Amino acid sequence: MNAFSAPPKVAVLGATGCVGREVRAAFARAGHEVLAVARRRRPRLDARTFLPVDVAAAEPARLADLLTSAGVGVVVNATGGWVLTQDAMEYAHVRLVERLLAATALMPVRPRIVQIGTIHEYGFVPEGVPIDESVEPDPTTPYAVTKHAGSEAVLARTRAGDADGVVLRAVNVCGPHTTEASFLGAVMARLSEASEEEGVDLTIADARRDYLDVRDLAEAVVKAARAPVAGRVINIGRGEAVSMRELVSLLVSVSGFPAHAVRERSAAVESKGGGWTRADITLAEQLLDWRPRIALPQSVRDMWATRNGARSAAHDGPGV
Repeated sequence: MNAFSAPPKVAVLGATGCVGREVRAAFARAGHEVLAVARRRRPRLDARTFLPVDVAAAEPARLADLLTSAGVGVVVNATGGWVLTQDAMEYAHVRLVERLLAATALMPVRPRIVQIGTIHEYGFVPEGVPIDESVEPDPTTPYAVTKHAGSEAVLARTRAGDADGVVLRAVNVCGPHTTEASFLGAVMARLSEASEEEGVDLTIADARRDYLDVRDLAEAVVKAARAPVAGRVINIGRGEAVSMRELVSLLVSVSGFPAHAVRERSAAVESKGGGWTRADITLAEQLLDWRPRIALPQSVRDMWATRNGARSAAHDGPGV
């Protein structure tokens, strides 16, 4: 990574999403100027530091000019999503990365690229097996396949000397602003909207997965942007496999919803990552000097508080 006399300006793609907004905040705390990039601006996002552009649709030359004129030295790709069609996943996870790489290749000074991938790129792993970076990727779902294609594009261009990139394969996230498209986000929404009289039915798979607070992921991104590591994959997680029932129990507890009014039903594992994930985070400790700090109970409490705070603010009227 090039040396800077001051912290480089950072462009965060997907800046309005759950991960993107925490990445923005983490870089700002570390003293970086941050340019938020997304298709649509959200309320309370300063228009002076926002770039409304669909990166997957932008011509590389135009995108290169925009990033160069803004003085961007680091680009973080926090785009993507859970509930997408096959075409939408190809667009968001593959075409966007290809356009970004084509654009940065045209810039006079190529920026550092931090690609946020997913642990699901490894495919299904037998229960009990920790996932380290030596595991051969074998993505099996459209989500994992397209995310992997984007990650591989960054790695290939970096190894060829045409980019300066690193890939973080992140586990599932929880914490503030968790999307309702995720399992925990959907459960949170159900609990928020149900009454004790009617109760709530929750279908919970017999699965154990690694979950990480989104703010810990954001701190890992900041460290990856600064670390002298290129062309590598680094797993980011808590290094623990937690049962989905335990996570749901935590969420029910912090919500204050009566436990007796929750009716659980078991189901087969049908997800983007199978029934088991546990990241080996040894490499993240060695290369990034990073470890997770936020305990899952605190993360779940903050997830619930943020949702209800956002609902209250919406009821009070638009923000300034």
